[in-house]
Amino acid sequence: MQKIVIINTRCANFSSVMMALKRLGCESVVSDDADTIRSADKLILPGVGTAAAGMENIEKYHLKELITETKKPLLGICLGMQLLSQMSSENAGTGSQEIGCLGVVPGTVSLLKAGGLRLPHMGWDQVDVIGDCPLFEGIPNHSYFYFVHSYALSLTEKTAATCTYGEKFTACVHNGNFFGVQFHPEKSGPIGARLLQNFLGM
Repeated sequence: MQKIVIINTRCANFSSVMMALKRLGCESVVSDDADTIRSADKLILPGVGTAAAGMENIEKYHLKELITETKKPLLGICLGMQLLSQMSSENAGTGSQEIGCLGVVPGTVSLLKAGGLRLPHMGWDQVDVIGDCPLFEGIPNHSYFYFVHSYALSLTEKTAATCTYGEKFTACVHNGNFFGVQFHPEKSGPIGARLLQNFLGM
């Protein structure tokens, strides 16, 4: 049986990801232990909240090198995807704050230019797949996934899928063994389950 480790940044709803994996017949563990992370077959980096808090905990619990140097397939979800980028620009309430992130995928994260639409971008929206990212094998293009976010990754040469909410943004990014999705596959019904199954099958 595969060993699936969900990286514990203290900034995520781990139970929903674990339950989604369990429905697929796959057990997982949540850990920040270096040996446990290194021994994983697959890694998942979920996240909610701010890049500042996420990166602070990644540094605090000595997770940065464990993530950036892994050769195992790694899936970032929501904030976890954003943390894979080079930088995030956040409004800290007293002005702009730039947070250096993990830098394993290109691009920067910034507040969505929603064009008068309500933020956060929350609910079901269509995803337009670019190329042949293995996460989307067997998933029809323009399928709906569930989103909850106000910040998004810019379009880059590693963008594997896009979504449009006021502006077009990266809904999925793929660079080598690193994958990231802005939406929540664990909350996206059968389509999300298929995406997770594709990840598990890598």
